[in-house]
Parts: sequence; structure tokens; C-alpha cells
Amino acid sequence: MALLSELSDWFSFTPKAWFYVGFVALVCVFLTLDLGVFHRKAHVVKLKEALTWTVIWIAAALAFNVWVYFAYEAHWLGIGRDVPQLDGSVRDVHGLEAAKLYLAGYIVEKSLAMDNVFVIAMIFSYFTVPAIYQHRVLFWGIIGALVMRGAMIAVGAALIQRFSWIVYVFGGFLILTALKMTLIKGEGIDPDKNPLVRLVRRLFPMSKEYHGQKFFVRLNGARTATPLFLALVMVEFTDIIFAVDSIPAIFAITADPFIVFTSNIFAIMGLRSLYFCLANLIDRFRYLKPALIAILFFVGIKMMLVHTPYKVATTLSLMVIIGILAAGVVASLLRTRPPEKAHDGGRL
Repeated sequence: MALLSELSDWFSFTPKAWFYVGFVALVCVFLTLDLGVFHRKAHVVKLKEALTWTVIWIAAALAFNVWVYFAYEAHWLGIGRDVPQLDGSVRDVHGLEAAKLYLAGYIVEKSLAMDNVFVIAMIFSYFTVPAIYQHRVLFWGIIGALVMRGAMIAVGAALIQRFSWIVYVFGGFLILTALKMTLIKGEGIDPDKNPLVRLVRRLFPMSKEYHGQKFFVRLNGARTATPLFLALVMVEFTDIIFAVDSIPAIFAITADPFIVFTSNIFAIMGLRSLYFCLANLIDRFRYLKPALIAILFFVGIKMMLVHTPYKVATTLSLMVIIGILAAGVVASLLRTRPPEKAHDGGRL
């Protein structure tokens, strides 16, 4: 009952709630423009288009961080006042600190989203989803992810505010996840063994062929699911699995629900363009996964130290996360660089 009361307070309409309403409205505008204007017709997303949209989404996320700075600095409608902390206390958070927390959270979520991209690529390969329809699957997959992430963040925020010791559970889980990723090699996915896919096949007749970009068609008078819908189910299921890691990871940065929610959503919003940028470059980023493991391990340790004199400062956290990610990317690019041709000059 206590947890339900905390959730009720989290969703209660206060002056601060206008920021959530405004942000959700902004996201809806973005999604409407995306599907209704820029991607109204199904087409193959080329690398140039994907790179352009990746830059646009990153620019939008950084522009929103500027807004976060001014909003928290001036405490518009009370935002930034009495912000819950990981150690169970509350205090005011000002502009620069809020901006650093948002940026750190965004980078962590964006980094973890890269691992999600590789799994989505395997799903599309398994179902042989035509490139022309992949954007549609990702679009609706992102909408489902936004709803699920919002609910999980609400529960996580309520748990942390109610039970301060839950940070140790989150931190330990992140450390164990990092160790598991280190010791156990990932195996190929098998959607045929997925319980959700089996449930869909029991509930609906299945079409063996694609019918354009439709998820359902009517064949022989029966509502029939297409392979495109099965791919969507797997994408949604994958996001739930990854959210189990990413939600505790973002709470390791801050317990401020607004910063957690907005940084997470912006990272997810850019997942589609990121997929089309990276899907064909998976082999080049061989050191990205070790970097993600290191980030998970770091934020897990950070969470475990929150009640001690050795708790990690926001600035240091941001520097460490950026440094680990940059090292992984640079090492990957250097490792895959074509070898230089040997020079014969000077040899007899």
C-alpha cells in the first residue's frame, strides 16, 4: 500500500507536472512529424539520411539540456526544488548540476542503446524483414518502448524514494550484469522459442509472406498476423530485456524523475536512426561491448557507494562515462583500420 501511495504522489498533478505534460506533448509532435511527414511513405533508409537524423536527434537532446539548465537554475514552477537523492535525502539542484546529470544519463542510455541495435539487427535478419519496412517496425517499437520505459521509471522512482536501500539492489544487479556479460558470450536469438511469439501464433493465424508494411491482413475471412508483426513483438520484447539494465543504470546517475525520464526518452527517440547508422557496421565496433560492460560496472559501483564518504561526484561520473565510451569507439576504429602497405625501399 505504501508503494501505491508513492506512485500516486509521483503521478499527482502539481505545478511541476506541467513539465511532464509539455515534454510528452513535444514527443508526440516529434513522432507525428516523423511518421506523418518525413517517413510517410515506406522507403529504404540510406546511410546519409540515417546520419542526418542521428545528428538531428542528438542536437535536439543537447538543446533540451540547455533548457534544463535554465529551468533548474531559475526553478521554474518549482522544478529543481526538493529533488530526491540516491541516499534518500532531498535538496535543491541548480542549473549546472542538472545539466551534467542529464548529459551523463543521456550518454549512458545512448551507449546501452547501441547494444540494443545489434540485437535488433539479428531480429531483422532472422525474419528477413525487407529494408523498406524496417523503419515502420522500429517506429512502433519505439512507441511501445516509450510507454514501458515511462512506467518502469515511475516504479523505480517510487521505490528509491520509499526504500533507500533499494539502491544497493540496483547497484548489485548492474555489477552482476556486467560480470555476466564478461563471462558469458552472447548466443544467437531464436524467436521460435520466445513465449510471446508462441502466444501470438496461438492467438492469430500466421501469414508466411509479407503484405507490404501491414502488421495484420484479412485472409480467407480471418484476421491474420504477418511476419512483420512477429518482428515487432520481438523488438518490443528485446527492449523490455534491455530496460531491466538501463533503468537501474540511469538511476545510478540521479534519482530525479524528470531528468531520468527525459534523458531516457531522448536516447530512445534516436534509436531508429542509430540503428540504420550502425547495423551494417557491427563488426567494426568490436570494443564497444567491453566499453558498455565497463560503464555498467562503474555505475553499479557508484550506486553502491552512495551512502559512503566515497560517493562519486557528478562531474567525475560524467568524465569517466565519456572517457570509457570514447576509448571503446577509438579502439574499435583503430583495430579495424586497414593495415599499411609495407615499403620495399632500402631492402636488398
